[in-house]
Amino acid sequence: MAFDFLAHWSLVKQVQHRRRKETAQTCRLCLLICSLLWRLIIVVAAGAPMIAVDPGSAQIDPLHMPELDAGFHLLYELKLAEARAHFEAWQKSHPEDPLGSASEAASYLFEECYRQGVLTSDFFLNDRHFQGKAALKPDPALRVAFFTANKRAIDLARLRLNTNPIDPNALLSMTMGLGMQADYASLIEKHQSESLKMTSEADKYAKKLLTVAPDAADAYFGLGTANYIIGSLPVHKRFLLALEGIHGDKRLGMQQLEIAAARGHYLRPFAKILLALIALREKEPEVARTHLKELVAEFPQNPLFASELARLNVVPAP
Repeated sequence: MAFDFLAHWSLVKQVQHRRRKETAQTCRLCLLICSLLWRLIIVVAAGAPMIAVDPGSAQIDPLHMPELDAGFHLLYELKLAEARAHFEAWQKSHPEDPLGSASEAASYLFEECYRQGVLTSDFFLNDRHFQGKAALKPDPALRVAFFTANKRAIDLARLRLNTNPIDPNALLSMTMGLGMQADYASLIEKHQSESLKMTSEADKYAKKLLTVAPDAADAYFGLGTANYIIGSLPVHKRFLLALEGIHGDKRLGMQQLEIAAARGHYLRPFAKILLALIALREKEPEVARTHLKELVAEFPQNPLFASELARLNVVPAP
């Protein structure tokens, strides 16, 4: 009887083991199917047309605002006071729209980057500066003005999103606001960890914006900048960031910036100058020359673009 009992017990254990194995395989298969379905949903959403909005709550098209267009053109001509006058006028006539404050914040960031020489080949080709090894000293007044305008833009955007989660102006303002704050932390203050947190949050709003308004290519500016900067860090830094689930990809960042430079609106010239400087880092001078020529033709009064093109056209001594 003892032998029969042991044989029966062994058979029971084998059956239990086989059932556990089959259950585990079934779970893995379910997870795989769910993962594939989720990826399919993301792909479909990314290419979906603009979501219909109730006509009674229709928002201003974030891609066609002549007042802001004029302000950004003046900004890229480095006519800062005139540019801010346009942005302030927009804020007064549209007090609940966050894009006016986001545009004002962009003007302060662009001015600080210009003042610090961030938008020059000297900065981008110097790893000590580019990778955050040498701290910069931001202008106190510009810093306060930037963060004040940026906070106002983010607060207004969140208020509108509470009412309408797919408001394109609010999503664009959140994407710009958090992206610019991340760029300020990374490029100016060298607070890389703080920058990465805001980049991750901006990424969520950018992806949602692109599902609501696929033509809002400005969303790719912050994504591309962060991807390139993180992807350019030394291997040991990227390894430590990867342990926290944070990844950067230089090539992906360049592709995203190319989309912003080709199809972007307010941030298109900003993306173009970054691509020119990145091309110099990647030893592609002809690509840089093409971008700089286009910038000089569009903004002939900006000395930065002309200066960088002139330096590139100088033939080095043998």
